[in-house]
Amino acid sequence: MKAVIMAGGEGTRLRPLTCGLPKPMVPMLNKPIMEYIINLLKKYGIEDIAVTMAYLPEVIEDYFGDGSKWGVNLTYYIEKTPLGTGGSVKHAQDFLDETFIVISGDALTDINIEKAIAFHREKQSKATLVLKEEEIPLEYGVIVTDKSGKIIRFLEKPSWGEVFSDTINTGIYILEPEVMKYYKKGDQFDFSKDLFPKLLQDEIPMYGYVSKDYWCDVGDISTYMSSQFDILQGKVNLYGMQEEYKEIKKGVWVGNSVSYEENVQFISPIIIGENTYIKDGAMIGPNVVIGQNSYIGENSTLKNSIIWANSYLGHKVQARGTTLCHGVAIGDRVNLYEKSVVGDEVHILSGVTVRPKVKIWPSKKVEENTIVNNHLVWTSKVSKAIFGDRGVCGQLNVDITPEFASQLGSAFGNVLKEKGKILVASDESNGTEMIKQALVSGILATGIEVIDIGVASLPLLRYGIRYFECQGGVYLSTKEEDLNEIQIEFMNEVGANIDRNMERSMENIFNRGDLKRIREEQMPKKIVQNNFYKTYMEQGLLFMKNLSKIKEKNPKIILASSSEYILFLGEEFLEKIGCQVNTIKISNKKRSFKNAFFAIKEKVKRHKDAIGVWIEKNGENIILFDEKGKEIDQEDYELLMHLILLKSNISRKVVVPYTFPEVIEQIAKEYEANVIRTKSAPCEVMNERLRMGENGQDKAFLFYLIYYDAIWTIGKIIDYLVVENVSLNEFRKEIPKYYYQKEHLSCHWKDKGRVIREIISQCDPKEMELFEGVKIKNSKGWSIILPDSEKPFVNLYTQGVSQEYAQELSEEFIEKIKRLIDKNKPT
Repeated sequence: MKAVIMAGGEGTRLRPLTCGLPKPMVPMLNKPIMEYIINLLKKYGIEDIAVTMAYLPEVIEDYFGDGSKWGVNLTYYIEKTPLGTGGSVKHAQDFLDETFIVISGDALTDINIEKAIAFHREKQSKATLVLKEEEIPLEYGVIVTDKSGKIIRFLEKPSWGEVFSDTINTGIYILEPEVMKYYKKGDQFDFSKDLFPKLLQDEIPMYGYVSKDYWCDVGDISTYMSSQFDILQGKVNLYGMQEEYKEIKKGVWVGNSVSYEENVQFISPIIIGENTYIKDGAMIGPNVVIGQNSYIGENSTLKNSIIWANSYLGHKVQARGTTLCHGVAIGDRVNLYEKSVVGDEVHILSGVTVRPKVKIWPSKKVEENTIVNNHLVWTSKVSKAIFGDRGVCGQLNVDITPEFASQLGSAFGNVLKEKGKILVASDESNGTEMIKQALVSGILATGIEVIDIGVASLPLLRYGIRYFECQGGVYLSTKEEDLNEIQIEFMNEVGANIDRNMERSMENIFNRGDLKRIREEQMPKKIVQNNFYKTYMEQGLLFMKNLSKIKEKNPKIILASSSEYILFLGEEFLEKIGCQVNTIKISNKKRSFKNAFFAIKEKVKRHKDAIGVWIEKNGENIILFDEKGKEIDQEDYELLMHLILLKSNISRKVVVPYTFPEVIEQIAKEYEANVIRTKSAPCEVMNERLRMGENGQDKAFLFYLIYYDAIWTIGKIIDYLVVENVSLNEFRKEIPKYYYQKEHLSCHWKDKGRVIREIISQCDPKEMELFEGVKIKNSKGWSIILPDSEKPFVNLYTQGVSQEYAQELSEEFIEKIKRLIDKNKPT
């Protein structure tokens, strides 16, 4: 007799175990499931075997070869398109010239094939199905037979009202070749849905053999684990299993060259693969499988767990009902809970907790002291830190999923006072709207009321937080050049980005999963506020002090943005204050930005005395072009804003980030003002600027609009230029000359701290400041080396007494930083 092993399964419900393996190759007690099937067939004298394959066929063929190692002859058949269970066997029709048995390569069984074949022959059956009694048969095909065993009815996955029998189809069939003539080679069909009903209809002799032997469909993680524990507990008789292991005490099986230290405790049943080392104080068992070439650290405890080959577990690891795939590295004091799964080559650092049922896909890295609450599928790294420089950033439906957003919303709600309000808004993309709704659900679940103003700019939201007297706000936007890159920003009660302390509180709540929830009767409503921009427009007009002069002058503005909403908002506001506005819509492509900037410059030159303006889609960031079409860089733009404040006698304080050019001190001195330098994080600068006007709400608000609202800022610039009767180009000349450079150098996260430390060790302490990063200064200039908080970069800021010296100093530190980075690279 011949056999056909169906080995085409992808095992989608077993992911991430099957990300790099076909389902029949998933290890069961350190051997592929299919190896037990081959051994079973060999045990009953079946040596000519066809193997039908579809998913990753080379993995199967590379492992089993021609089958001679197992004393069988293997012939392989690969499906190029899905053919179904019957179609895949029909694909091997040149092999099917006598009675044959069909068996799945991904089920675990010790069925007595000899008895099943004898039954088939005794009944003169053309198709015999091996059946198994199952108490709850809802997930299987149910077979009804008469007293003689003849099949009289099929039913796929019945409801309880349709359960006429408790005998289920195991997917093991003994067939005569002629039954396969119902279909042609290449036809797509299933045995249970297509072929067997036809045989029944045509009254072809078909019987069901009820086996009392062990059979398990290894369909998901639960059955994958429980079936192995069944083997360990002696419920399955697997031919050839004991050959590679010796029993050192009852129920404890170890392979060759297994070493363990004196105080290791074994609690049967367990099996340990060859060349494994177990350190002092470890407790292994019950129900544990450890693959070959593994290492278990001291005082680690493993219970009800499956550890694949080449795995490393540090000390004091607690594994409780987990599955670890090939080459996993687990740091010290890691806790892995029930039904968690860690994919191939995952690196989990010390102090991590992986919650129950969490799955981590292959090749991920989990940073120290992180609590993993959700599946990690696409993102390459997860860490305790969720926030970057400015809120939370990530890829839509990869890093930032609806589930992630909901939990993040709940974390925000948990750090706020009860019975407060949160204002939310997003840009016009569908992705941010979807994530916003998920985030709102999370906030509402904590009992915090939500006001949704729909599509809005970030400055409009900041204004609305104060207007509606909210505890805070959330704004969601996409990046300019990648609509799949989502940014979520959280604001406090005055509209500034939340500080690092509040971010840490949210991260701790998020990572612990320790979220406050409320009952239905406490659930607040979401309030939708449409057309709030009209209120915002009216408020903006009140801050323009010279509307009549602006309307008389009728300045020309070339306004560009990738956001139609920002163009609408900007055009309406600027026309209301008396400007002529010409708009340019920019597409979200790199080349389009360069082309658009060129178009802005050309339009500015064509329209006499026009000012060009590009506004980022969040409505906050801005690039100006003067009347000659010259782009004004970010530092010059900020210096112009400071000059407007100082010249208007609005303030005698100037707040700038630590890395800002020192020319600001020169300007401030002229106006008898003080310069306050803060850390570079936007929230630090923003909150300090708001504190400048804390004695008067209007004054604070004026600071806010000057710095953080692109549309109102254009209005204030126009207001100033009209009153002073100067052009933007002339106004720009009031900035003293300075020589400043910025560079961003690629640097792996793990190297950042070392680079800063080694630079500090190489420099004279008298020439250093350590307020933020490291600042090295001398009589001719300074450089600040500052690790980037969001990306694998080191940022370098340099100012010199001349352009030549600024460049020379910058190049010196670029070379030094690159040398330090390269020092740790493998040769």
